[in-house]
Amino acid sequence: MRLRLFALLPFAAPLAAQQPLADHYREVANTIIQAALADSSGAWNRLAEFTDYSGPRLAGSANLERGIDWVLAHMKQDGLSNVRGEPVMVPHWVRGRESITLRQPREADVPMLGLGGSIGTPTDGITAEVLVVSSFEELAQHAAEARGRIVLFDVPFTNYGATVQYRMNGAVAAAKVGAVASLIRSVGPWGLRTPHTGVMGYDSTVTRIPAAAIPLEDAAMLHRMQSRGEKIVVTLRMEARTLPDSPSRNPMGEFPGREAPGEVVAIGGHIDSWDVGTGAMDDAGGIVVAWEAVRLLKRLGLTPRRTIRVVGWVNEENGGRGGTAYRDAHTKEPHALLIESDAGVFAPSGFGFTGSDSARVLVKQIGSLLAGIGAGTIGASGGGADIGPLMGTGVPGMGLNVDGSRYFAYHHTPADTPDKLSPADMQKCVAAFAVMAYVVADLPEMLPRK
Repeated sequence: MRLRLFALLPFAAPLAAQQPLADHYREVANTIIQAALADSSGAWNRLAEFTDYSGPRLAGSANLERGIDWVLAHMKQDGLSNVRGEPVMVPHWVRGRESITLRQPREADVPMLGLGGSIGTPTDGITAEVLVVSSFEELAQHAAEARGRIVLFDVPFTNYGATVQYRMNGAVAAAKVGAVASLIRSVGPWGLRTPHTGVMGYDSTVTRIPAAAIPLEDAAMLHRMQSRGEKIVVTLRMEARTLPDSPSRNPMGEFPGREAPGEVVAIGGHIDSWDVGTGAMDDAGGIVVAWEAVRLLKRLGLTPRRTIRVVGWVNEENGGRGGTAYRDAHTKEPHALLIESDAGVFAPSGFGFTGSDSARVLVKQIGSLLAGIGAGTIGASGGGADIGPLMGTGVPGMGLNVDGSRYFAYHHTPADTPDKLSPADMQKCVAAFAVMAYVVADLPEMLPRK
């Protein structure tokens, strides 16, 4: 009972002037953290059960809808309120069978993954000589040699923002110089011959050509062959195709606020994944830690002033339709804060925050409550693809920051499975979500927009 009464204590001055804000919530925050860490593997077990049940969850797939049904059923079992799936139309790209075979200078199969949104090849494939380049600039220098060839971008990973440009735009750049297909070295720092997929783009002003990724080891091998003056010939076969848009849903459930249930703190991650692996890290873990945070608050009897809503945004990977649909459906609803996790649920270091300077003062004080688990830092900016559309209307947003040193090793690969995640780290993420969401939802006033 003391915990429930604690949240009712009044503040004596305007929130922005409250340096001791954290002191009002320190005891309850410590209780939340201790309870989260006492559960050694609850979040991990739920993640494993969900991903084992659903499998890969690409937009438009039966697996995705199966996974959404599972989430909605279990939210109801947990006693969440207003559990529903809000409708979203999503793109429907299908991979089909695919392969790359090295023909010259020797015969060999090359691991590969077609890039999301790519067209397929003719039925008998495309057999052509390969031109290996290390940058868009190098391709421009060898434009005359690229016509009729398959261009391979063997670009070392520096950071995701820079290197992903070759995945997104490689097919367009290759098509502009007359190439018949585009390959990239997978976007990641290392791998065990593990290809990485991901969305790619086309330009209506140039011919669409097939696009795929190969492991860095194979890209390096082909580059060495070219450097020795050897002729490289491969056969690329892809059955990839895009079908009409499909109906899907943003699953969500709520923990209603005790005084202002119409004001919302929305937390979660995206429920879809690529069609390889089971999307445990990217991003079922984001939904699970947010969901577990709410379950923890309910178990402790901590009902904040405002409603906390857990959302599994759909179609983040190849369209972002879930985020825009959520914005369109909830623009007029007062949101105190949006929190997203989409960088893996590894050891948390804090949150990035985007909002007003006066709100940042408050958020930093709340963040200090998480210093004991190493998650107290509030970064210069925060957000994510799913909460970005509603943030564009002025709603403050946060992204969970974690130790990302291993993230891109498994990103968009068949290796994105639950065993890559630590149960202890996941419980720290649960604690971070629970404390931040609870305190913001319980403040006497919503975070200031100015």
